[in-house]
Amino acid sequence: MAFGIVGSLLLTTGLFLSIWTMILFAKVGKGTLAPWNPPKNLIVKGPYCFVRNPMIIGVLLILISECFFFSAIQLVWWAFLFFIINNIYFYVFEERQLENNFGEEYKNYKKNVPMWIPRFSTWKLK
Repeated sequence: MAFGIVGSLLLTTGLFLSIWTMILFAKVGKGTLAPWNPPKNLIVKGPYCFVRNPMIIGVLLILISECFFFSAIQLVWWAFLFFIINNIYFYVFEERQLENNFGEEYKNYKKNVPMWIPRFSTWKLK
């Protein structure tokens, strides 16, 4: 019973974060997740004020919720692998691309907002 409640909370939170960040990509960023239509504006609203990768955190929460629903330890390994692959991708490719696209604005954001563990207070672009 407790596993179902935990899984439900993780799933709900993960879905909420994922949907919220996709809406921000469209409305604030004026783009999509697709590489052929990336955001034209740096997104520093909503969960992006606290952490740089809330969308991936949302997906991770969804993956971890599956571990509780299906009682499958293999899914923990999949979530871990997903995190490692994304972490490498962000460091090697995405962070550089964001610096190229948004320059000092992104560098300032990157300096003040953590990649994975959210800040306790809201950060605002100056």
